Amino acid sequence: MEKSEVLEKVNEVFIDILDNEDIVLTYETTANDVDDWDSLNHIQLVVAIEKKFKIRFTSQEIQSWKNVGEMLDCILTKVA
Repeated sequence: MEKSEVLEKVNEVFIDILDNEDIVLTYETTANDVDDWDSLNHIQLVVAIEKKFKIRFTSQEIQSWKNVGEMLDCILTKVA
């Protein structure tokens, strides 16, 4: 799976969970760039991403992400 495909699927999750059709994620996107991406929604996003890709993240992995690109890299290592 290509990184761009993963970005597209993650973007769909963000649109669904945050109920905002206007979200367009990039590799550099951070929580500060997206309205309503707070700590509570972060948990919901992570759970939804885990379900979509049938993977599990460790809390250490989740805390290490500085942007969407790092999240995507982590997803890719698990689905490869």
